[in-house]
Amino acid sequence: MTTALSQEQTEIQSAVRQVCSRFPDEYWRHVDGSGAYPDEFVSALTEAGWLSVLIPQEFGGGGLGVTEAAIVMEEINRAGANSAACHAQMYTMGTLLRHGSEEQKRRYLPEIAAGRLRLQAFAVTEPDAGSDTTRLRTTAVRRGDCYVVNGQKVFTSRVGQSDLMLLLARTTPIKSVTERTAGFSVFLVDLRDAEGLDARPMAMMVNHHVYEVFFNDVKIPIRNLVGEEGKGFRYIIDGWNVERILVASEAIGDGHWFVQRAVKYSSGREIFGRKLAENQGVAFPIAQAYAQVEAASLIRFEAASRFDRQQPCGAEANMAKLLASQASWAAANACLTAHGGYGFAREYDVERKFRETKLLEIAPVSNNLVLAYLAQHVLGMPRSY
Repeated sequence: MTTALSQEQTEIQSAVRQVCSRFPDEYWRHVDGSGAYPDEFVSALTEAGWLSVLIPQEFGGGGLGVTEAAIVMEEINRAGANSAACHAQMYTMGTLLRHGSEEQKRRYLPEIAAGRLRLQAFAVTEPDAGSDTTRLRTTAVRRGDCYVVNGQKVFTSRVGQSDLMLLLARTTPIKSVTERTAGFSVFLVDLRDAEGLDARPMAMMVNHHVYEVFFNDVKIPIRNLVGEEGKGFRYIIDGWNVERILVASEAIGDGHWFVQRAVKYSSGREIFGRKLAENQGVAFPIAQAYAQVEAASLIRFEAASRFDRQQPCGAEANMAKLLASQASWAAANACLTAHGGYGFAREYDVERKFRETKLLEIAPVSNNLVLAYLAQHVLGMPRSY
């Protein structure tokens, strides 16, 4: 039912699955329970080249498209792993590759591809603005040969596990712009020498390594400005579309994991003299969720294909994220219900994946905002926010 994959893409699936097989459920159970960062897993993916598939070959990467990146992300989550530990290195490429300077690419991409640098932090969200990105208050003011940044970000992932951060800040005061999306700029922040930057871990429901970040006169060299000053909001959208496609792929991977676990458990568990799966009340939600996951996979591949062809894909990327996260959540509920009380036992891993996949309905963008986007920009309905 899914889009037919090429031989190369099938080989990618198999190779990623092999890497993931070295990190079984016990590994992820320990990482989750201890709140650790899966450094060994991320290093293994990096060494195998799977986190650099979007980086051009001339810079040491795979030179592949978002379609292949989506396959990688799906396989990671389908194996029971959590690709949130490393997915930012993929979706930030949408901004850096299309809008970064040649000097920035030569300086950073080979190091990222080789695993000597990590670009896993993406600083956009702020405490007061929330999903209203145009209300960001973090400022970057030009002073001589650098920009000076002041402000605060929240829900910024993997700051403590990254060398580089992609930052969105306001470079033109809001009162001086005619459009609310104007006046923003994107910067590459080198976290290794960012004086005045204070990152504080946030305790979360999932093991996601999230930070509050405070900028106190942090200096960023002019050469680390991505693209043109004031056009950063548009640049970030390229990253957002890739992000939605890849997050959809993670949800699809989760959905298949839940379906496979639910089928295996309910087909083997016997109670009242019959297999659980013989009861339609158990089997039908699993089958329904499987159908939803497969349908979401199709629109995900369509979105990825359009991005790779440099065609507009905002609608498709948003629909993919919406439908995939809903499908995965349906599969999660069917799986947990099928397991009964054992679904809450950590040794079965269902509760861990249950928590992880719920996040995908909320982040990186709420599904309500996705619906608002589709209503306004696709269906032509009045703006609701």
